Amino acid sequence: MSLESINLPKGVGPDAARLFDAILGADDAATLNRAAGKAEGFVFGLESAKAIKSQVAEQLYIVYDEAASQRGEQLAG
Repeated sequence: MSLESINLPKGVGPDAARLFDAILGADDAATLNRAAGKAEGFVFGLESAKAIKSQVAEQLYIVYDEAASQRGEQLAG
């Protein structure tokens, strides 16, 4: 699943992409953890404000989690 495949409300896409890029661009584990935490909080906020449906939120959580796992593996190895 990719970020582009998720149907996000107008105006949310650029922020979602910025957070995704921050995860993939993390240069150490601490930065990665902060970026992933911000992304999770972003999704939680959108879902709590009813700006996105729970299905969209779940898709975002998955995309961010997969990106964080991938970047974590790259940093470790």
